[in-house]
Amino acid sequence: MTAAKSGTGPVLDVRGLTIALPTHSDRPEAVSEVSFSVERGEIVCLVGESGSGKSVIAQAVMGLLPDSLPLTVGQVLLEGEDIAHAGRDRLRQLRATRMSMVFQEPMTALNPVMRCGDQIDEVLREHTALGPAERRAKILDIIREVALPDPERIVMSYPHQLSGGQRQRIMIAMALVLEPALLIADEPTTALDVTTQAQILELIKTLQARHGMGVLFITHDFGVVAEIARRVAVLRLGRLVETGDKDAVLKRPRHDYTIMLMNSVPDFKPHGRPIAPDQPIVLQTKKLDKTYAERGWFSARRVVHAATDVSLEVRRGQTLGIVGESGSGKSTVARCIVRLIDPTGGEVYIHGEEIARRSHRALRPLRRKVQIVFQDPYRSLNPRRTVGEAIIEGPVNYGLSRSEAFERARRLMDLVRMDAAALERYPHQFSGGQRQRICIARALAMEPELLIADEAVSALDVSVQAQVLELLEEIRERLNLAMLFITHDLRVAAQVCDHVAVMSQGRVVEYGPANEVFVSPRHAYTQALFAAAPGRDFAFGQA
Repeated sequence: MTAAKSGTGPVLDVRGLTIALPTHSDRPEAVSEVSFSVERGEIVCLVGESGSGKSVIAQAVMGLLPDSLPLTVGQVLLEGEDIAHAGRDRLRQLRATRMSMVFQEPMTALNPVMRCGDQIDEVLREHTALGPAERRAKILDIIREVALPDPERIVMSYPHQLSGGQRQRIMIAMALVLEPALLIADEPTTALDVTTQAQILELIKTLQARHGMGVLFITHDFGVVAEIARRVAVLRLGRLVETGDKDAVLKRPRHDYTIMLMNSVPDFKPHGRPIAPDQPIVLQTKKLDKTYAERGWFSARRVVHAATDVSLEVRRGQTLGIVGESGSGKSTVARCIVRLIDPTGGEVYIHGEEIARRSHRALRPLRRKVQIVFQDPYRSLNPRRTVGEAIIEGPVNYGLSRSEAFERARRLMDLVRMDAAALERYPHQFSGGQRQRICIARALAMEPELLIADEAVSALDVSVQAQVLELLEEIRERLNLAMLFITHDLRVAAQVCDHVAVMSQGRVVEYGPANEVFVSPRHAYTQALFAAAPGRDFAFGQA
């Protein structure tokens, strides 16, 4: 494929960009007087917390802003052409040909009822005069270039038939098939596990160098910034507070906000504590198995071993981390333990009581002993019920009066550092970090002995993530809880876990104290996980 269009000057030049917010908002502008540029052949990272204006700027460049967010002042120059107020027809001509965008969640960005090849073909049909055979050849070429296996199979596959990393590669293929001068990548690796994330980052770097594109990479993950950026721009509440070369910003940040973000990044130094051997065992699994059998209409029976021979134990006051890639079996084990799904074999003990084969009726008295906090708090809460009703539901179902349950809810809101007045509000009225605190309060309302956190902080900004992790650690110490912490983020695991179980393809391949596993990993898979972690050797905020 040929190199991107050549020319002088930056491929993207944003000058004094100001975007208004609706009048009822708590601040007047989503973006205020933001200026930065992206040169050909470089990657600029736009960094900030949720609500800082990163994605709004990306939408402004692509001409995707809703009417409720008018661009009031400023210029957006794409290869010298001001497109800030370009008409819809002109913007349609520019998209995919001169500028393209890769979104955070490919499953929602791709059409679920169209084959992947047809979705790439749609770009070519809209913007070129190529015939069917030429388009087909170009589609296969770009699929090979993004390193997807078996291109003939991929073009005939639907999005749900591919993994998360493969779907993101399809999005990148769609974005680059017409070789645009500018690629905007909006949090493209946030939902991916560490090894897939490393592959996507390497792919973007390789393609950017090969085609000479300018890349605007939006992220809140400073490990990603350290891995991929040439220059960094830091946003806070819609204003640009710091810009500069990557090393200067990440090692010698000048603005207090940048310093705060740097200090919120967990390091790889394990913080595990020894647990007294006389502490009672709260959770124990023995040779836990979960197998799925699938039979298609015209295909042979397919057996998937989601979890195999998993043996773990967690004592009171201890945090056991389960780490691994997507599909490694982490969440399957958690769901078997709480009996959201039934294990195929093996044993699960809660305080010595075997629960793997109990009937669901017999399980009810034990349900309150084990509670789980999921990854997405918005989907975990009923949008039609107030926060207070969500928190008291469990205690009331187990015999507490509404007045007693609400009194417990008020105490829990104080415990998770939220105002008790929030009990009268609805989930959509809170930020992501606040909703996760509410989910933690709901889990604690049952006064459990084991708390399972299933990727509970993976979708949060680094500063909010730090607050929630600190909160979980404080709660574990105060209530002397046993905790099972599931994550693909090795930095997070190092910060909160006392013991670590590393899972691969449904099996535990390494198990031991966090201080040993992180300092001297023995298994090749564990070593590969650590090697793939972005920004592993970068000392954030240190000269």
